[in-house]
Amino acid sequence: MIIVLSGLMLWGMSQTTMAAGVACEGRFVNPVSDVCWRCMFPLSLGSAQVTGGDLPDTTNPASPLQICPMPPPVFKRIGLAIGYWEPMALTDVTRSPGCMVNLGGFSVNLGKMGMGTAKKDDKQVNGAFYHVHWYKYPLTYWLSIITSAGCLQGGDMDIGYLSEIDPTWGDSALTSILNPEAVIFANPIAQGACAADAIASAVSKPLDPLFWCAGSQGSMYPFNGWVSNESSPLQSSLLVSERMAFKLHRQGQILESVGADVAVCYEYPSPIIPKERWRYQMVNMYPDAVQCHPLGRTVMRWETGRNPPSTRKNFGYLLWRKRNCVYS
Repeated sequence: MIIVLSGLMLWGMSQTTMAAGVACEGRFVNPVSDVCWRCMFPLSLGSAQVTGGDLPDTTNPASPLQICPMPPPVFKRIGLAIGYWEPMALTDVTRSPGCMVNLGGFSVNLGKMGMGTAKKDDKQVNGAFYHVHWYKYPLTYWLSIITSAGCLQGGDMDIGYLSEIDPTWGDSALTSILNPEAVIFANPIAQGACAADAIASAVSKPLDPLFWCAGSQGSMYPFNGWVSNESSPLQSSLLVSERMAFKLHRQGQILESVGADVAVCYEYPSPIIPKERWRYQMVNMYPDAVQCHPLGRTVMRWETGRNPPSTRKNFGYLLWRKRNCVYS
């Protein structure tokens, strides 16, 4: 009996591993050919644009010359206020636990994890659940495009966050610990206001005052992988990537720069994500190296050919963030 039970357990574990392996796919992101390099622009010096760009920019410091307070014995640091868009993170979005989409599509055994789902009940309401992995991706540092240490993310590529080991990612009750204010916006009036955010992101930039909105993707809350009323896997995958960015802001794992005189000298905690300072670009499974988009912008502009019927629902995004700093 023990042998039979052990055999059944091993068979069940192997079936789970095989299922996860079959559902997992991916490719390595080429840091040259898969990246939309024009998404770094516009580049600004003070309030003046040094190089133009066809994507909307954020506010920059008025003066190109900044004097930053420093601790003794230096006291002051003089530098140039520059602004540019930095590629700073990759996200995997997958229904297969442990599937490292942007690292070639191999699976990591993270223990007993439930597969992501997609369902439609008798009321014809679509729902889905996705896991998200966040990678530190200091591409500007690798290529020595900017050399000032205070003006870029340094270090090596690293795994910053795995949703599989976070109990709040799959439990809406636990998620409320991080976003207790979500109950305030769980009403038709607050959600109806998101239509304005969707229009704004489609035309230009998202609206930061409507911080609970993810533009055309839906609601930023709750900070977990459950998506209701899924109409497009691409839309859902982008929504959970945006939620993860917000979640990491809330947890203090992402600091924000400010495009204003003197304030540009430092980085600050930002528990509310400044949406207008973020862009996204698809890199997996079908890289889009010619365009990137403001947070919340509809996927209808670029989803053609990137959501075939045979897809296993594995996606990868490169996230760009506006960096204001003092170069010296």
